[in-house]
Amino acid sequence: MRTRIRELRRERKMSQAELAEAVGTTRQTITSIEVEKYTASLPLAYKIARYFGLAIEDVFDFSEIDEEL
Repeated sequence: MRTRIRELRRERKMSQAELAEAVGTTRQTITSIEVEKYTASLPLAYKIARYFGLAIEDVFDFSEIDEEL
């Protein structure tokens, strides 16, 4: 699943480790989400979106899921 996490982090000049700490996960998890090897759980996606002050849909691209419906 595509995300804007990398872009949002860079805008705020923050590292993966800083974001991971802020949302209660590991740097490896953030890395995996950014390179589309892992899809964030709904609670984690919510925490990440809230951290950036955005809706989940503004951070995560659900178009692939929409196409399957």
